Amino acid sequence: MPLADSDGTSIYYERHGSGPAILFVHGSGGHHAAWWQQVAALREEFTVVTVDLRGFGKSDSSMPEFDGQDFPGDVVAVLDQEDLTDAMLVGQSIGSVAALRAGLLRPERVGSVVLGHSLGGISHPELKELAAADRAEAVKLPVIDRLLTKRFQQERADLTFLFRQMGTFNVAKMQDLRNLDTNGPSLDDIRASGVKVAFLAGEKDAVLSVKTVTRAHELLPGSHLEIVPNAPHSMYWETPAKYNAAVAHLRRTLTAPKEAA
Repeated sequence: MPLADSDGTSIYYERHGSGPAILFVHGSGGHHAAWWQQVAALREEFTVVTVDLRGFGKSDSSMPEFDGQDFPGDVVAVLDQEDLTDAMLVGQSIGSVAALRAGLLRPERVGSVVLGHSLGGISHPELKELAAADRAEAVKLPVIDRLLTKRFQQERADLTFLFRQMGTFNVAKMQDLRNLDTNGPSLDDIRASGVKVAFLAGEKDAVLSVKTVTRAHELLPGSHLEIVPNAPHSMYWETPAKYNAAVAHLRRTLTAPKEAA
């Protein structure tokens, strides 16, 4: 099975298909298999890489505790192991923080980063305030209602059950990721890297509002904004056709122009 070495930690990943590279970074309850609906749909046109951050899925989970600050290095290890160039990193929720940091660490390998349902841990006072206000509303809801719509839960009890089960394969927990956005990159850091950034959001996201994501897009000149109608926080799971179409569109069109030194 494919493993990458991240400073002595074994990181599991999978590579499917061929073509321009897309590397998916899961959120707090996911792992490589969470992307089953993306791999099947995108591997005919793209190289699709899925990864387990340390403590998740099949990656090394033997350490007594986990530090979210190590997660970007896990993504970098896979980029280096597979010798990827002009890759597009796609993060889900808090996984977007690891994706953005990995992209800034390896701009020679990463052409673009898609921040799915996340601000990517960008350090900016106005954005932090807006995101905190969104979180204050989100925590009033049961966790499952923040992630999937009630209609989906009622109509697809099978996929809702599987969604809940995904997290049971992980040792690391949400609290192990929370410090990821400590000392996050500034808007200037992102601009200087040459890495293109896209914000991918769902109209019905109960965790991060469209208003907040739109403001982040406005503050980052040159960024892209994709708002998917009637899509929840876990768009990749509940409305995969819409999600896959948005990701494919971004991969086809979003390439960072590298400036001459």
